[in-house]
Amino acid sequence: MNEVKLQDFMTKLVNDMGGAAMLANVILGDELGLYRAMADGEPTTPEQLAQKTGCNTRLVREWLSAHAAAGYVEHAEGTFRLPEEQAMALAQEDSPVYVAGGASVLASFFLDKDKVVRAMRGDGGLSWGDHHPCLFTGTERFFRPGYRAHLVAEWLPALEGVVPKLKRGAKVADVGCGHGASTVIMAQAFPASYFDGYDYHRMSIETAHRRAADAGVGDRVAFAVSSAKRFEGRDYDLICFFDCLHDMGDPVGAARHALAALKADGTVLLVEPFAGDALAENVNPVGRLYYAASTFVCTPNSLSQEVGLGLGAQAGEARLRSVFTEAGFTRFRRATQTPFNLVLEARP
Repeated sequence: MNEVKLQDFMTKLVNDMGGAAMLANVILGDELGLYRAMADGEPTTPEQLAQKTGCNTRLVREWLSAHAAAGYVEHAEGTFRLPEEQAMALAQEDSPVYVAGGASVLASFFLDKDKVVRAMRGDGGLSWGDHHPCLFTGTERFFRPGYRAHLVAEWLPALEGVVPKLKRGAKVADVGCGHGASTVIMAQAFPASYFDGYDYHRMSIETAHRRAADAGVGDRVAFAVSSAKRFEGRDYDLICFFDCLHDMGDPVGAARHALAALKADGTVLLVEPFAGDALAENVNPVGRLYYAASTFVCTPNSLSQEVGLGLGAQAGEARLRSVFTEAGFTRFRRATQTPFNLVLEARP
């Protein structure tokens, strides 16, 4: 046995355990408003923060100490400070790098552990709707900052001829829309266009209705409970799949249905987690995150449905291209990308 390699691995493992413990503390800080209370960047004592947030002083002190040890906050002379850079990630929900809200996705991994154990020992299937509800809210909060930052400013303009259509007035479907974050963002940006959101999870569609009404776009946005292979709308100028195709049991069937629902000159926007085509290309922090999430959520959900293709969250561009080619599309290209997203365009 190589003692150096063992010690290196133990160091890595302890770091990962500390990271997991810190993310549980991030969930606490988000839910209790601790980060928002520190967002002004001013130094605070545990007593002041506890009074401001209505929390127990002793536990706040321990929470702050963990954050200081992790480098999440600064500590000096008994006070703690949340720097501006950390506030962007932990306190400011309109920031493009806000991640605190999405941390509750990770809570669902632990809460649903026994269900995944049964799936592992069985047919592999665990449906999206059978997860703890924190997965649904956490997923919306995880993806929404990226959609706000990139969808209208970069992703849609990267598609051939789509933005002019949206400005004139287009018909758009958002398939697998979840809570409707992407649908609402597009509707707010393009007031001449109409949007249909589809998702097979009824609770998410109910939330999406509320989101659209609260955003003032309910007159141009409609949501319906439907699978990706059976939604009823037709003659769409644009059909979108945001971070959902790899979760589907039959992504080829979903793409084939989208082709039938498109206008002859229509476009599919496919946004998927960033990945190379081979495991060796994904041995990095982003790949680690997405493979781990896919083990608990994405792949079991696919295996719970008909066909059960099990693409996984790190499918890669080549495999996604094969899905759309098999479905009958003749054009497929990478339109743009971010460190976390592949943005792909498919056309008839």
